[in-house]
Amino acid sequence: MELERKKVFILVETIYNDLEFWYPYYRLKEAGAEVFVVGPMGGMVYTGKAGLPVKADAGMNDVTAADCDGLIIPGGYAPDHMRRHPQMVKLVRDCVESGKVVAAICHAGWMLASADILQGRTVTSFFAIRDDLVHAGANYVDREVVVDGNIITSRTPDDLPPFMRAIIAALA
Repeated sequence: MELERKKVFILVETIYNDLEFWYPYYRLKEAGAEVFVVGPMGGMVYTGKAGLPVKADAGMNDVTAADCDGLIIPGGYAPDHMRRHPQMVKLVRDCVESGKVVAAICHAGWMLASADILQGRTVTSFFAIRDDLVHAGANYVDREVVVDGNIITSRTPDDLPPFMRAIIAALA
């Protein structure tokens, strides 16, 4: 199992994109990683756009960048809710700055913009937030997956297979 002894956080908030959460969740488990769901509050249940619930294993104040090898941010409307929590934004910034793998898909680029870590980075996302990423200093490209150092980005659920291959390769 290529990710044995690797610990990965998946961030969650209300109205997350169900596919962008559950596909990485199970793919990482299949690869042998320990997966922890991190939300604003540990033990709370958050519901996705399609209505699937997920319970947070830990709250944003219970974890630090030192506790993981990587972090994934699913899209949907959840990133807009996540960035309202300074501690969640700080967790993303701390993970990027400490060299952890940080992966964002679809609207999750909003969290990267709020973490103020996009200056000079090349990224992709759902096309509707392109301007937000460019205004945050990113070089935007329209590709299924972009790897820029320890930051991995993708556009939509259709990009999940190459997105996860890039994440697993970066964590291995």
